[in-house]
Amino acid sequence: MLVSDFDFELPADRIAQSPTSDREAARLLVLDRGSGVLSHRTVTDLPELLSPSDLVVVNDTRVFPARLLGHRVPSGGAVECLLLARIDDERWDALMHPGQKLRVGAAVVFETDGLRLRGEVLERRFHGRRTVRLWVEDGTSVESAIDRLGHVPLPPYIKRPDDTIDGERYQTVYATVRGSVAAPTAGLHLTHALLRRLRKRGIEVERVTLHVGYGTFQPIRVERVEEHRVEPEAYDVPAATAAAVNRALDSGRRIVAVGTTTCRTLETAVRKGGGRLSAGVGVTDLYLFPGVTFRVIGALFTNFHLPRSSLLMLACAFAGREPLLAAYAEAVHRDYRFYSYGDAMLIL
Repeated sequence: MLVSDFDFELPADRIAQSPTSDREAARLLVLDRGSGVLSHRTVTDLPELLSPSDLVVVNDTRVFPARLLGHRVPSGGAVECLLLARIDDERWDALMHPGQKLRVGAAVVFETDGLRLRGEVLERRFHGRRTVRLWVEDGTSVESAIDRLGHVPLPPYIKRPDDTIDGERYQTVYATVRGSVAAPTAGLHLTHALLRRLRKRGIEVERVTLHVGYGTFQPIRVERVEEHRVEPEAYDVPAATAAAVNRALDSGRRIVAVGTTTCRTLETAVRKGGGRLSAGVGVTDLYLFPGVTFRVIGALFTNFHLPRSSLLMLACAFAGREPLLAAYAEAVHRDYRFYSYGDAMLIL
């Protein structure tokens, strides 16, 4: 398969630049995989669109303010650093700009209100990737400094600086475990009230954790779908979640993944467990594209994804390429809002 087969036209004004006034108010495009029928609802209808026997699984990762803005020392030139993953107490995997000028040994500073976070480039890698050492001379913890200095790491297609509202809205209401550089965006639509309505209807709700990393930004640089590789990401499946999913599988109940990250976590854990969902921590580089078999999920609640992206490949693998791209064309025609702060899709 060619990556170009997963392209679609999207006018720039369809890319949502800010969240809806109410999480549940987002539009919801429903695709029935069996019939191919599309229907137009809102996220608040989700409990009625699912069955009382369903099991819904969400990703409770928490986004941290991973985008640092500072300057080079001594030149004063502007520097942007997106922290991707912590290696140890001082070293981080990061994306840095401007890439050509930040060689090994380059010194940078991020500061505000008397707080100064220093950095040094230790290793230079491909496409702007760096290993960087971070420290604070006055003994303040690096994590605390990042929280004070950092910005919400909004995706590059949101063409505005982060605002105070992003600190709340670019985070799920159940975000608990710090570690992501991007939100599991399908979950941004859910509210505590909606989750209560799901449970009241008899639908179980369980959690996994997958920390969203560089893979969510990583463009596919190959021509053939099968040749792409997904960046490894850390996950954790609690024992209670594994038990609930295994009970649902045993009884033939449907498992609904909220987002592609939840889907990848569940599908990884069941492969690790040889057909039974395995509890515990791990790292996944599972790449789901058309032709791959889904062993756990029976429905997917998701946002609209970028053309030629691994997330779009996953949605096409689950729904079928032609039905999924036809649904996207309908969404464009009907002025749905796309990407992180956009509308949602339910694939049944």
